[in-house]
Amino acid sequence: MNLTTEPLKTPIGTPLPNLELLASALGHTTRWKMLKELSAGEPRTIDEMAKVAGCSYDNASKHLAMLRRAGLVVQGRGRLYQVPKQYLPTPGQPVVDFGHCLLRLDAGG
Repeated sequence: MNLTTEPLKTPIGTPLPNLELLASALGHTTRWKMLKELSAGEPRTIDEMAKVAGCSYDNASKHLAMLRRAGLVVQGRGRLYQVPKQYLPTPGQPVVDFGHCLLRLDAGG
């Protein structure tokens, strides 16, 4: 098992998120709600994500920072957050493939 900070690459060259950071980031329901919202492909502000997750702006900011460190979201222009394009699910299929794991974001929470 490789738990180094160096990202692994898939056979097609797309880097995988760090497994240790990925596992930590997925350990909270609030972050799952955020990933579910962002997996629709539309960039969102921290305010929007706070409303989706039912938490404060500051708490949402901390959760998004953890998701960003893990490589599960990116922050773009205007402080908008989104799932990196290589991880976006196929339209109509609520499954995000982060390489180490598949997330079914339509289940629960």
